[in-house]
Amino acid sequence: MIFWQLFITFFKIGLFSFGGGYAMLALIQNEVVSNHAWITVGEFTNIIAVSQITPGPIAINSATYIGYQASGSVWGAFLATLGVTLPSIIVITILFLFLNKFKNSPYIQNAFKGLKPTVIGLILSAALVLMTPDNFIDWVSVVICAISFVLCYWVKLNPILLIFLAGGAGILLYS
Repeated sequence: MIFWQLFITFFKIGLFSFGGGYAMLALIQNEVVSNHAWITVGEFTNIIAVSQITPGPIAINSATYIGYQASGSVWGAFLATLGVTLPSIIVITILFLFLNKFKNSPYIQNAFKGLKPTVIGLILSAALVLMTPDNFIDWVSVVICAISFVLCYWVKLNPILLIFLAGGAGILLYS
C-alpha cells in the first residue's frame, strides 16, 4: 500500500509542478509532511539542504530520500523517484512531438506568458515555506540567512562557495 501511495503522491507532485525543484517544494512539503506525515518539517528542511549539496535535481533527490524514509525500502525510493519523473518524461515527449508545429501559435505564446509569473510565485512560495521557526534556531541562524542572501543576490557569490562558507560558519559558531 505504501508503495502505491508513494508513486501516486510523487506522480501528482511531478504532474502539477511547474518551474523546477524550488517551485515543487511547497507541494512536496504539503504532501509528505502535512497530508501523509511521512517526515517532519525538520526532516524536510534537512532533505532540502542535502539536496542542494548533492548532484541532481532537488525533486529527484527529495523523492528518493522520502520514498526510502517512508517505506524503509529501496523500492519505495525507486517508486517515488519514478513517480516524480514520469510526468516530465511524458510531457517532454508530447512537447517534442507537437510544440515545434504550434510554437508560433498565439495561444501557446499567451499560455507561456501566463505561466512565467505563476512559476515565480511558486518559487517565492517555496522560499516562504522554508522560513519557519523550525529552520531558524536562534538569531545567529537568521544572520547567516540574511548574509547568505546578500552574498548570493547582490554580490553574486558562487553558490557552491557560499554553501562551504555557511557550513564553516555553522561549525565555528555552533561548536
